[in-house]
Amino acid sequence: MIRQFELIDMVKAYDPDLDEMLLNRAYVFSMKAHGMQKRASGDPYFSHPLEVAGILTGMQLDCDTIVTALLHDTIEDTVATYEQIEELFGLEIAKMVDGVTKLSELEYTSETSKQAENFRKFLLAMSNDIRVLLVKLADRLHNMRTLHYIKKPEKRARISRETLDIYAPLAERIGMQELMNELEDLAFPHVYPEAHESIMKRLDYLYSNTENVRDEVIRELEKIFADNFLDAEVVGRRKQPYSIWKKITFRNVSLENQADLFAFRVIVDDVAECYKALGVIHNTWQAVPGLLKDYISMPKPNGYQSIHTVVIGPQRKRIEVQIRSTEMDIIAEKGVAAHWRYKNEGSKKDNVHYRWLQDLLEILEHAADPEEFLEHTKIAMYQNQVFCFTPKGELINLPAGSTVVDFAYAVHTNVGDTCVGGKVNGEPAQLNRILANGDQVEILRSKAQIPHQNWADFVVTGKAKAAIRRYTRQQKKKENITQGEEILKLSFEQEERDYTKKAITAVAKKLNLKGGSATVFEKVGSGELSDRAVLEIVFPSLKNKQDTISTSAIVVDKSRPHKAGDNQLPIKGLTPGLDVHISKCCHPIPGDRIVGIVAEGKGIMVHTIDCEALEVYTDTPEDWLDLSWQYPENKSSIHIARVNITLKHVSGALASVLLLIAKDQGNVTNVKFIERSIDIFRIELDLEVRDAKHLTDVITALQASKYINSIERAYT
Repeated sequence: MIRQFELIDMVKAYDPDLDEMLLNRAYVFSMKAHGMQKRASGDPYFSHPLEVAGILTGMQLDCDTIVTALLHDTIEDTVATYEQIEELFGLEIAKMVDGVTKLSELEYTSETSKQAENFRKFLLAMSNDIRVLLVKLADRLHNMRTLHYIKKPEKRARISRETLDIYAPLAERIGMQELMNELEDLAFPHVYPEAHESIMKRLDYLYSNTENVRDEVIRELEKIFADNFLDAEVVGRRKQPYSIWKKITFRNVSLENQADLFAFRVIVDDVAECYKALGVIHNTWQAVPGLLKDYISMPKPNGYQSIHTVVIGPQRKRIEVQIRSTEMDIIAEKGVAAHWRYKNEGSKKDNVHYRWLQDLLEILEHAADPEEFLEHTKIAMYQNQVFCFTPKGELINLPAGSTVVDFAYAVHTNVGDTCVGGKVNGEPAQLNRILANGDQVEILRSKAQIPHQNWADFVVTGKAKAAIRRYTRQQKKKENITQGEEILKLSFEQEERDYTKKAITAVAKKLNLKGGSATVFEKVGSGELSDRAVLEIVFPSLKNKQDTISTSAIVVDKSRPHKAGDNQLPIKGLTPGLDVHISKCCHPIPGDRIVGIVAEGKGIMVHTIDCEALEVYTDTPEDWLDLSWQYPENKSSIHIARVNITLKHVSGALASVLLLIAKDQGNVTNVKFIERSIDIFRIELDLEVRDAKHLTDVITALQASKYINSIERAYT
């Protein structure tokens, strides 16, 4: 166990201005707080924060970070409080300790939302000070080094799985390659024990037969550099087992065909000598086409820079060589710990290497709930990258498989929201065009454009998905508010009561709904709250009055729940006493063949007989009801149907469509533009029609229009 004076000396070796009193106070406080606590190894618990502090001194981090390491488990595992930490060590250290404590709760549980919520809290702490993450990574590293003391294999496997899924990717994201490799290799045998054993046996055999190749490559590289007057350090080391296993599993590359069982590193003084070394190597050995990667001109998102090349070396063996400067080598191994100096500078969140962190914060802002945030965050953190450029030459890093829309959102959320098209390498490109390394992308925008829900089907970045879903939710909310207010106005009118927003605000207050009248409108519009319930809250005397006024037009249009006994739906076969909902997935209207599904907690859902949503109920025939439409004497009821139209992009086209609909006594209640291009528009129309026959007449009339390429009824 590191003694107090030894820790002081370790920090003073790189920080002569160390606040010794602060560090001494933290050492004593932590030791007393943990008292007689023991670890699974039997060692005093205090040895753990001390080892974490030791790991961080190896990264040459500042005194506040070392103090945080000593204190990081005190709030979580002892009687110490946040207030005590703040009083004794200051606000900055208290916030860091609290941030690490929140991340300590980030582990797999049966409650996904709890895991996601903890990750959300940690991200906010990390965004304020990246040192929070450095302390937690050092904490996890020491826990993994001592994992073998835990007796239960299932617990070791769970902790190791967390390490592979959360902590190792975070280490990679901030460029700490050395720490990531150790975390992965320590976790590998506990998560995949059989694969680990198999890989190790095979590697031992291959290394025993190729050790002489490594020595020969190093000798030849040193000789050709000397002959070309290039001062270079050459290092050869074995590749990590987990890294090799990932290539076998996810890239389908056999062990024998991997070029990098040994990784050869060439370290020179500066960038110019990096490219000179590359020329010398390629002039000596044949390069393998397609395997040259220049991360100097196009650094990885975490700041990693190096040139990677694969050549046919001695004994006709494929070997990988990485070429970098001394500074690049330090950054490649230490990552953010090498990039950042914290004394008097804070966390410098605007640094280029923290763009990914800002993207995660934007995902957090747009996500509807913790689970959605965690899903999009994993997308943002864990995928391989492609490198593209803006017309001005700015480098944009994206996950593999990204599209023009992903690129637009990576530039800025507003650019993504207003994207109507793009140009890739000067050529027009569709929005779903998948981008490749080196593509130059120009985004075409329009103020009239809005994000479309179908974009979510092809975008891959978490930022784009979150932004599209956010906009869709906002639009749906606006629609529900408008529809809900219309329903309530009509209901008040039918009861011959005065409608006022003040009355609706009182309903919100009585139901403890935040957002006032708008929230009431939204819930009525979405069917969560019935208009009758609102009326009875405003006018309690109506509770005993039977509702005799039919509002079937509103019933169908707005999909609100109704009692089957109310005679408000012109449908035969309804089960008495259950709420009835017209399904929004297929919009059934009179004339359609329909079926009812008894859904627990929802009442009866009415679908068209060919609705795709019915597939999930094929194994429960007892939940099906045989329904049919009945036509009242008053056949003037109005129902909403939806159609998709592909329209020529010419002047007057849309006006012509609306005129034809009006001539057939239809009415357009909503227009949504799905896609805009130079030649066509794709639009979605909500139409007021009497029944299926009326809808067919409208569609037939539109099919004859010279402006329409195609039209069909929509069921979603």
